[in-house]
Amino acid sequence: MQDLKIHDLDRALGFAIPSRSARGRMVRLGPVLDIVLAAHAYPPAIKALLAEALTLAALIGSTLKDADGQLTMQAQNKGGVVDLLVCDYRGGELRGYVQYDAERLATLPADPTLDQLFGQGYLAITFDLAMTKERYQGIVPLDGETLSQAAESYFVQSEQIPSLVRVAVRKDARERTVAGGLFLQHLPEGEDGRERLHTRLDHPEWEHVAALGGTMGADELAEPALPLETLVWRLFNEETEVRVLASTPLVQGCRCTAEHIESVIAKFPVAERRELADESGAIIVDCKFCARSFPVAVGAELV
Repeated sequence: MQDLKIHDLDRALGFAIPSRSARGRMVRLGPVLDIVLAAHAYPPAIKALLAEALTLAALIGSTLKDADGQLTMQAQNKGGVVDLLVCDYRGGELRGYVQYDAERLATLPADPTLDQLFGQGYLAITFDLAMTKERYQGIVPLDGETLSQAAESYFVQSEQIPSLVRVAVRKDARERTVAGGLFLQHLPEGEDGRERLHTRLDHPEWEHVAALGGTMGADELAEPALPLETLVWRLFNEETEVRVLASTPLVQGCRCTAEHIESVIAKFPVAERRELADESGAIIVDCKFCARSFPVAVGAELV
């Protein structure tokens, strides 16, 4: 018998609540996580951390109106268990990578806290807008218990926008990782680009929206059988109007093509290319995101 069960995965859904001057995003990830997490032999704690980070990147990145714009999220702590976590989003494509100290990680509990992983680390969120060539970056300490809480702090401290971020990560019946996320923001007069200085965390409209958003359970966020539209309805069905916006499909997308790498290597001085080449006369370039290797011939003139 054919399985007709709904599996709503690898998608971001936008929505707006005009009467409350609020906007939001729902995200659910499945197969995309399988691809990214399989690139390296990550232990469970690092898999969960990277899954949360990818969900955050999808939630925040999918708010970009610039189709070619890019969001990069980086968490780092020099000398910590996690040396570097980086994820980025561009046009529905996600990629991510974690560099960590395996020996030190082995000494931590099975479910380590954010402080145990990063210590006094920081979270940097960068927006690169292709249309205007502008770049915006905000940096906040990795305070709180989760990356999601640090992301909330970024919007409150760096953008002065009241925000609520919730992410849930779990294993399904086949031990595959599934993650879901909710991102809510209060925008004065319901429009982007308007003056935000008078936005208050205790604004009655925002308190109402945030209270409703806070009722969303982790089991609902990461349940593939629940369509994202259903979750939006569950939260805000009593509002006078909820506008469901365009849905964005999400895929794993690494931009490490042989042509791109060759063009980058070609910009190196001849002497540096000689030093980088191995005995066969090729430069081996490893992509940390997808774990592929690209041999680039330096050319007979350099032998």
